[in-house]
Amino acid sequence: MPTLFFCFIAFLLAAYVVLDGYDLGAGLLHHFVAKSDAERRTVLATIGPLWDGNEVFLVATGGTLFFAFPELYAITFSGFYLPLMMVLWLLILRGISLDFRSHLEATVWRQLFDATFALASGFLAFLLGVAIGNVVRGVPIGADRVFLQPLWTDLMAQGDTGIVDWYTVIVGFTSVAALALQGALWLVYRTSGAVRDRARALVPRLWLTAAALSVVMSVVTFGVQPHLRDTFAGEPWRLVFPVLAVAALAATFVFHRRGRAGLAFAGFSGFLALLLASAAFGLYPWVLPSSLDPRFSLTVDQVHAAESSLAIGAVWWPIGITLAVGYTVYVHWRFSVGAPGKAHTEA
Repeated sequence: MPTLFFCFIAFLLAAYVVLDGYDLGAGLLHHFVAKSDAERRTVLATIGPLWDGNEVFLVATGGTLFFAFPELYAITFSGFYLPLMMVLWLLILRGISLDFRSHLEATVWRQLFDATFALASGFLAFLLGVAIGNVVRGVPIGADRVFLQPLWTDLMAQGDTGIVDWYTVIVGFTSVAALALQGALWLVYRTSGAVRDRARALVPRLWLTAAALSVVMSVVTFGVQPHLRDTFAGEPWRLVFPVLAVAALAATFVFHRRGRAGLAFAGFSGFLALLLASAAFGLYPWVLPSSLDPRFSLTVDQVHAAESSLAIGAVWWPIGITLAVGYTVYVHWRFSVGAPGKAHTEA
């Protein structure tokens, strides 16, 4: 049963990154692909009806973690207090910028909120990568199962680590490049005219950057976290996730070259999900590695809730998530997928 909920959380996290990833990417790029207020409205209109609903999966991830692995929830949320507050403020700034830019007529205020939206989107993409890098690398958790990371220590990836070090910075920049590419692919799929042409021109360069950084990140990850190397070598079935991720990345480029915008976007979304699955199932049964000593790493069997509680949750969780997925599919069909290539103009 703990393994089942581990899979549930992996699904929710992947869903959040895929869904919120394209609107983070679109926000990050909208100053580059939109040269006028009307064009910026077009970009923002492609995500306007969707961005807040996409964040449901972030809330669901936290809720499922709290229910299924309460001790892990307590340990991680207290240890990552600083980055969590930073993420919260960035989410608030994005929401304020989207809502306020259309309610203030003064050009200077509109430009300020547009710049804030782009910067908040970029920093949030970076922090999401840093957070994933921290989980993969490990945190300074000892026998007492308590840790509290500062923003940085000596910038090294072993021992008494901080939130930011050379490794998590690499993961953070990989995240920015990947989500920028996903945003560009989304805009190619959802817009037309000059905005689409500029977004399409960015895709090859962003694809090369994201692919190169993904390779570098993967290579250094095996050095930083030997447990991943050992599990992939000892249980080759886990390699299915990185192999499929490479295939999805290649398919993205092929579909884009052939003008299949929807398939290119879907392919890269699959790449992001499979990349996260590679990390999750490469670490399993670990859920929070220790950078001090592997013996202190937390596993699913050490931090899960009572089996009776998980059994009840296994009945209700699919019902709740089915409703969330159904809602997400409906709003994308109603406000987005119903007319690809023609974004709504109200923003």
